[in-house]
Amino acid sequence: MQLTQQGKKQKRLRGDLIAACFLLPFTVLYTIFTIYPVFQGAYMSFFKWNLMGKQAFIGVDNYVNMVEDRYFWQALWNTTKFVLYSTPAIMLSSLVLALLANRVSPLKRLYRTVFFLPNLLSVAVISYITIYMCQPYDMGFLSNLMHTLGAPTEFEIFWLKDKHLAWVTVVVATLWWTQGYNMMLYISALQDIPDQLYEAASIDGATPRQQLFKITLPMLSKTTALILMLQIIASYKVFQQIWLITAGGPGRATRPLIQYIYEQGFQKQKLGYACAMSFVLFFILIILTLIQRKIGRKGEEE
Repeated sequence: MQLTQQGKKQKRLRGDLIAACFLLPFTVLYTIFTIYPVFQGAYMSFFKWNLMGKQAFIGVDNYVNMVEDRYFWQALWNTTKFVLYSTPAIMLSSLVLALLANRVSPLKRLYRTVFFLPNLLSVAVISYITIYMCQPYDMGFLSNLMHTLGAPTEFEIFWLKDKHLAWVTVVVATLWWTQGYNMMLYISALQDIPDQLYEAASIDGATPRQQLFKITLPMLSKTTALILMLQIIASYKVFQQIWLITAGGPGRATRPLIQYIYEQGFQKQKLGYACAMSFVLFFILIILTLIQRKIGRKGEEE
């Protein structure tokens, strides 16, 4: 009996060692490239620090300067506006595309491929396509299309020069680029809904609209909560497409927080100040994640 127990312990210990060997490379790399930079960034935020290294300990002065910096608040508000504009649009379009691509049809695979294809493109390609389409006069696709449809030759829409139209351009480009990923998450969740529910509802006389609102959408609630959390986090980290399409313009109308952090850290060499702003964004994302998890737990209990 004792030998059997010792054998089980040795077998369990051997399994734990094998698992540790597989986990060790990831743990080391994650610690070096993720955990350590977080603590190093927190350390740097209390110093006057440039590309040559730390110069002087200044305590919380970087955080005080950040609170008094109106450009910081403008960049944070621009980022929040992007979240408010893009998140509902991307989630709704992803759900609609998932419902279309999940229907029984000979073209179902084609729909999924076409809808997901932009997600495979790089941000540079997406940005170049967007800039080309929005060029004024006869250089852009939209301008040529309007003139072909009969618009006067002197009539032009400067998509990237007007702050409101610039936001529309960035949000639409982001929607077209990223909605495919969320669509696949929705499709995966739709395929997990039992067909018997729809069959029983049809027998009871439920219309397709009633099945959508009484069966499909409630069954997708957990997936929707997950996509909402991921999309908010991704939208708060927006930088690349805005930098390549509008460069934060016109003026500073579309400059997000990460672009401002980049400018302060690498163009003005205020790395300590940039780290302080990065930590504010980090805590914003943590708070949003905790709120979303709390709401999700309440939904599961109900």
